[in-house]
Amino acid sequence: MTTLEWLEAASFVVTVIGLPLAILIFAWEQRHQRQNDQEEIYQRLSDEYTSFLKLALDNADLHLLRKQGSGPELTGEQQERKYALFTILVSIFERAYILVYEDKMDRQTRRLWLSWEDYMREWCQRHDFREVLPELLKGEDEEFASHISKIAEAEAAKAKSSMSQH
Repeated sequence: MTTLEWLEAASFVVTVIGLPLAILIFAWEQRHQRQNDQEEIYQRLSDEYTSFLKLALDNADLHLLRKQGSGPELTGEQQERKYALFTILVSIFERAYILVYEDKMDRQTRRLWLSWEDYMREWCQRHDFREVLPELLKGEDEEFASHISKIAEAEAAKAKSSMSQH
């Protein structure tokens, strides 16, 4: 086998085996990196939500951690703090929507997103949150505002249905 024939054979092997293998490895690494990036984003968002819950705990007099927001009438200063905390919460939800939500999600992204949607649903079950939500959504991302508004409407309908059954 001459050097030229050997080079042609080596070139053929690289083209037929090496190039597709390199493409597969590159695609796998990109997918793996994308997955790591998603997990990092999710972790940062989770940390922000945990910080919010700590704020809610630090402001226990606002009764934010109760399911339906029941409790004694709040003073003007308490109402102001509660509004500020709801503003922070909506900001976290909007960031989660922008960074995680996609129209067509793979299985992993969908799992990450559904946990955020559960948080949104939980807060939208509160009458006091739904009441101020339209004001909190002014100037926010339109798609996010539409999405959380639909959740709030569904939760309001559930609450109304539940009340009429009792």
